[in-house]
Amino acid sequence: MDKVNNVTEIIFWGLTQDPVAAEVCLVVFSFFYTIILLGNLLIMLTIYMGNLWKSPMYFFLNCLSFVDICYSSVTAPKLVFDLFAKIKRISYAGCILQLFGVHFFGCTEIFILVVMAYDRYVAICKPLHYMTIMDQERCNKILLGTWVGSFLHAMIPVSLIVRLPFCGPNEINHYFCDIHPVLKLACTDTHIISGVVTANSGTISLGSFVILLISYTVILVSLRKRSAEGRRKALSTCGAHIAVVIIFFVPCTFTYMRPDVTFSDDKMVAVFYTIVTPMLNPMIYTLRNAEVKNAMKKLWCRKLFWDRNKK
Repeated sequence: MDKVNNVTEIIFWGLTQDPVAAEVCLVVFSFFYTIILLGNLLIMLTIYMGNLWKSPMYFFLNCLSFVDICYSSVTAPKLVFDLFAKIKRISYAGCILQLFGVHFFGCTEIFILVVMAYDRYVAICKPLHYMTIMDQERCNKILLGTWVGSFLHAMIPVSLIVRLPFCGPNEINHYFCDIHPVLKLACTDTHIISGVVTANSGTISLGSFVILLISYTVILVSLRKRSAEGRRKALSTCGAHIAVVIIFFVPCTFTYMRPDVTFSDDKMVAVFYTIVTPMLNPMIYTLRNAEVKNAMKKLWCRKLFWDRNKK
């Protein structure tokens, strides 16, 4: 069957059709996106200017903050703009690019969270060998691996979808281009492609979630041998990681483990892993991490003092 593509743009139904709810969402999600940008940029600046990036834990936290900014920027600005737009449209090429961005940065975040769990496992369970196992060269290789793996993951749905014929309709009940809503627009049977996509995205989400649960279970069991103070510090760090993992992975697994099914509440679930998690990451990691808080206080207090003296 030759490819036929009469669709040059995609129309979103958006997050809500209610004008009053749209105004509320406009304020809320504008605030959320501002927090995402400011919070994650603050963490990145603090880690870089405070030389914390030399520690593997903060090296990956810095990467996570960068990915959070990119990940949320794929969907949040468009969502905010569409809340006061009469027709919520995106070009076909823009839709494909957005789909790639969501899966590329989303998969990168998954891999970095897994790596951060491994980092905590080595730090807590093998503290004497920590700097040997997690040296800078290995951290750089791991980071490169996450980017390459995420790129390959994102290219699978994109390469499959661009080959599909689209002859109308062109409306999807969502606020961004995702796999299942876009597949519904194709003018051909997509059961096989849907199965491949589910195996790709669903396996990564569920598999990584299971690995993380096992990692933190091992960590928690090993903490029984620590002193009360050691358990408190370790639990503070791991508790923040576990909170992020639950908020991010549960909605992802719910969305991508279902083949060929789209629910009307998918877009509400998607808000958690595309916007809420990137917003919560800087607050969770900052409020629950004494070293980051102290570094922020020293860095910005010193800067404020320096600026006053210059005047």
